[in-house]
Amino acid sequence: MKVEQTALEGCFIIHDTVFPDSRGYFFESFNQQKFADLTGHTIPFVQDNQSHSSRGVLRGLHFQKGDAAQSKLVRVLKGKVLDVAVDLRPGSATFGKHVAVELSEDSHTQLFVPRGFAHGFAVLSAEATFFYKCDNFYNKPAEGGIIYNDASININWQLAQDEILLSDKDLLLPTLKEYSASMANA
Repeated sequence: MKVEQTALEGCFIIHDTVFPDSRGYFFESFNQQKFADLTGHTIPFVQDNQSHSSRGVLRGLHFQKGDAAQSKLVRVLKGKVLDVAVDLRPGSATFGKHVAVELSEDSHTQLFVPRGFAHGFAVLSAEATFFYKCDNFYNKPAEGGIIYNDASININWQLAQDEILLSDKDLLLPTLKEYSASMANA
């Protein structure tokens, strides 16, 4: 396992060490001790989630607020996605900045998204199965999000606009500016 620090502090790309042979391959997708040694974070993951989507599906940008905030370790089991994390930590020098990483079944690469970040992904292959470990339980009342096409964040989702498929809920998410104003008034 190799860990690569992104431009956003605390957000890491993890390159798994794969052992291929004539039968296929083996790799360790998570080892809490190695993760802690390489990142400085001991994460007690408590919930695993999996989704399956077709090309063009965009899920995000989502987060959970307050005590329900989650860190996530995400990877692709089948297909390819563009995975995005946006820094929403108040006072952060990189507030509103994002990192985008292609994750695929062949790359054996993962992204660690810490608490205080919004997260989303777009499916670039015909279909994709996406897996994520979370360090806090899902809490519907604590849901939050930012609209995927916020001009100030300026994410290139690598899809034509007419290819993007969003949930009705994700279409109604606020901009970063609207979110920031709501937090200032909270």
